[in-house]
Formats: sequence, C-alpha cells, structure tokens
Amino acid sequence: MKTRKIPIRKCIGCMEGFPKKELYRIVKNKDNEIKLDLTGKLNGRGTYICKNAECFEKAIKTKRLSKALEMEIPDSIYEEIKLELSKNG
Repeated sequence: MKTRKIPIRKCIGCMEGFPKKELYRIVKNKDNEIKLDLTGKLNGRGTYICKNAECFEKAIKTKRLSKALEMEIPDSIYEEIKLELSKNG
C-alpha cells in the first residue's frame, strides 16, 4: 500500500511548516495582481500564510510578503487581503 505524502509549506509570518491545506495562499499573477488564492490553484508566484492574523501583520512588518512575491505591495492590497482573511478565518 502506497502512502501519500502531505505537502508541507512554510508560513511567511511565523516561518513554521504546516500542511498545505491549513494555509492560505497569496499569489501574484503575470499581470502583477496580488490576490488571496482560496483554491490554491491560481497560476503565478505564490506564498503561504497561516490562519493567525498576527502572522499576516508580521509578514507585512518584516516585508517578507513583498520579498516572497518580489515586488512592493501597496497598502490597499494588504487591506484587501486582510479583509478576505477575516471573512474566511
């Protein structure tokens, strides 16, 4: 019997590893649009954040989110993502 490996991803805020399904994915597409990817399947450069609001704040303060997505992120995008996270968290 073959066992399936559970994909582990690192939260950009706390830097801890979690099963992929327990994290939210934030993705930058080819048009440099940044979105919260609730499906985990959107095309583009992605990074992961756990469901702890403090981790998102830490990712903003330390600029880890900007570095991971390789671009400066406007405050309006942070606010949009924060709103989505609060709806889904």
